[in-house]
Amino acid sequence: MRLPNSRKAREAGFAYIVLLPAIAYFLVYFFYPIVVELWASFFRGQPLIGQSEFAGFDNYRQALMDSRVRAAFGRTVVFATLGTVFTLVPALCLAAILSGPIKAATTIRAIIFFPYIISFVIVALMWKSLLDPYTGILNALLSYLDLPTQNWLSTPSTALPTIVAITVWKDIGYAMLIYIAAIQGIPKDLYEAAEVDGASPAQRFRRITIPLLMPTTLFLAVISTIGHLQDLSAPYLLTGGGPAEATRLYALHVYEAAFLELNIGYASALSFLMFVAILVITFLQFRFLNREVVY
Repeated sequence: MRLPNSRKAREAGFAYIVLLPAIAYFLVYFFYPIVVELWASFFRGQPLIGQSEFAGFDNYRQALMDSRVRAAFGRTVVFATLGTVFTLVPALCLAAILSGPIKAATTIRAIIFFPYIISFVIVALMWKSLLDPYTGILNALLSYLDLPTQNWLSTPSTALPTIVAITVWKDIGYAMLIYIAAIQGIPKDLYEAAEVDGASPAQRFRRITIPLLMPTTLFLAVISTIGHLQDLSAPYLLTGGGPAEATRLYALHVYEAAFLELNIGYASALSFLMFVAILVITFLQFRFLNREVVY
């Protein structure tokens, strides 16, 4: 066996040796479970924990023909779209304002970012208390203003929008900070040149800031969409999927199939269908939002 004798070959070999622990870690803890879940999706019953029999593509066929699965998927896409749009647009506006010479800007940023570091269990308990139809502060305020009170989490028409609003409230601080960091990286010369040419602040924001932030917007859109598509904590902790399955998102459906009905093979097939859907949605986001930026 001939040993590599060139400097480039030795450096490449050393790099692979250094990377070997990380590669082994990803193979064992990321790719191996994915392969096992894919294998389990072709079995009926409990292939990982009990008795099972080979089912081929029956689990996938059953999932695609299940009206509850299609309804949960459509509801989840709506939840992800609204959650992403209503997080990124206000976050961009807040970042544009708070990256300027504003008094107490650091304090305001910290206040807006604070919900992001709170556990969703605490968030759920706090908002369920605030939105309680009988003792909640929000309904008390509406009653004080002679406005009709609402059963925010108990009415099908308001439950999903309320969950979207709570997730936006929690995530908007993270997106705002990312946007602020990106805005601070834009060369000041571009704004000064545009100001000399007579561009108004709104024109500078529309013609300079937004186009140059497209890579940041793409990153946040992809991360936010994937997070919302996989979200289990919000429907599980706030409504349990109700009322009348109005907030039964896809992840909650998979969770109940796997851990309540113990139908592991079917739940694995549902998970892989969502995996494919996320790949397609992410590809579309890169196709339509990916812009090359040159300063």
